Amino acid sequence: MSNMREGRSCPIDYRYSPQQIAATKACLSTEVLYVAGGLYGNPYALECLESMVAEEADAQLIFNGDFHWFDAETELFRCINDRVAKYQAISGNVEKELCRLDSVNVGCGCAYPERVEQALVDRSNQIHRRLQSCLPKDELLLDWLRNLPSFVVAEVAGRRVAVVHGDATSLAGWGFDAEGIDLPEQQALIQGWLTEAEVDAFASSHTCQAVCRQFPSGVVINNGAAGMPNFNDGCYGIVTRIAQTAGHRKPLYSTTYQGLVYEALPLFYDQDAWTTLFLSLWPAGSDAWISYWERIAQGSKKP
Repeated sequence: MSNMREGRSCPIDYRYSPQQIAATKACLSTEVLYVAGGLYGNPYALECLESMVAEEADAQLIFNGDFHWFDAETELFRCINDRVAKYQAISGNVEKELCRLDSVNVGCGCAYPERVEQALVDRSNQIHRRLQSCLPKDELLLDWLRNLPSFVVAEVAGRRVAVVHGDATSLAGWGFDAEGIDLPEQQALIQGWLTEAEVDAFASSHTCQAVCRQFPSGVVINNGAAGMPNFNDGCYGIVTRIAQTAGHRKPLYSTTYQGLVYEALPLFYDQDAWTTLFLSLWPAGSDAWISYWERIAQGSKKP
């Protein structure tokens, strides 16, 4: 394990199987489920998200990883963590690697595919190192992070939904990546995963690219990022909402399967406040600024 490539390798303890998901009991039962991945330490997106969920008395929220990233300041990190800990959460690679106790070094844990340029991978590793240096000296907080599950199953109006960070087999898997999800061989693989996991859907994030697809055996919905822009038409995050009926907010897109509606909802956080905070933590020329500032300030280049 000592020769693992930082930022590209996937450690053994990231692995699980669709069969393990099938054997997992639901962690909660609800009529309305919100799933938010990729908060990335944006407190204004978190405030907006909590307000949105609170509008529905019977709604529950699951954070599916990477709620930390840009919050490289000890008190901000603690504030984000304390607020997220009030809800059900699973680990993203960011959280998994912050508190790793063994000697395996996988950097940020993103398991980037080869098509991603090495400079971006190197910057991600540096961002993670700086974030790790800001960890609060609080064993209860660190133990909570270490004990986060890699996936959970939620029951929504009686239907099983798997909430993962990566894909059906790995915490940092790229099987639900927008760039490959429409390939015939990938579609066949995903349909098999849905059947084997005995779920109607996988709700994921990790790849930071929003996507939603319906298959004969279920749905894959990836909210991309709750704390960063996902498209080129504005600066807002995305959160997944799952329920029997559509909500009152207009979705960016949606699909239905077995009586549930899967919606991607825009998260209109305070953009001015967020950019000011981001620049105070990651000024021009810093690793996070080079990798993310254009997307944060102007929106993603993705259509």
